[in-house]
Amino acid sequence: MWEALVGVVKSAYTAGLSEGAVPRPLIIPLLHGELVGMVWVRPLKVGEDALTGIAELANIAAAAGADEVVLAWETHDVATACQLPVVGPAPCLNMVLATCDGHVLHQFPYSEQPLSHSPEGWASVAPDWMPARAPRPSGELVPPIQAAVNFACTPMELDHPAPFGVTVVLMEEDGYSVRLTEAFAR
Repeated sequence: MWEALVGVVKSAYTAGLSEGAVPRPLIIPLLHGELVGMVWVRPLKVGEDALTGIAELANIAAAAGADEVVLAWETHDVATACQLPVVGPAPCLNMVLATCDGHVLHQFPYSEQPLSHSPEGWASVAPDWMPARAPRPSGELVPPIQAAVNFACTPMELDHPAPFGVTVVLMEEDGYSVRLTEAFAR
């Protein structure tokens, strides 16, 4: 399952970069090994809003009662949005596999090969994937990702007959892109 998720996320990054955009941070909650879906962060303003928006990705995992989550983000993109120093390789796709017992950080550095420039000045690039760094159990996470990992393991107490469904609706209303698997879309 892990290799499949890495492949899907790398493909999404390759497609996004070829269109001139770094894909937004993403959470993939899993429940008993079953994929719940994928949620991309809402449009963010630089600073505190970015910190909050990324941490709030955990709401979907908490509402689903997920026992594992995968979060994916690009080093420089999140550092810039959250006004944090760049830590680790950049450019780099980071993926963390987390449970309530701990996490493992996986990093996939790449170099950018220019493809073209749009009339608006946007550069589209192709990632030239370098060898992955060795997985790092308990590897240091940037604050909003660490917060999302922590909150994902905090059971959501929502006084509603369908807490998962209402969480999905509220997140979509806030601008998060939510794609659920068929089993969880009911």
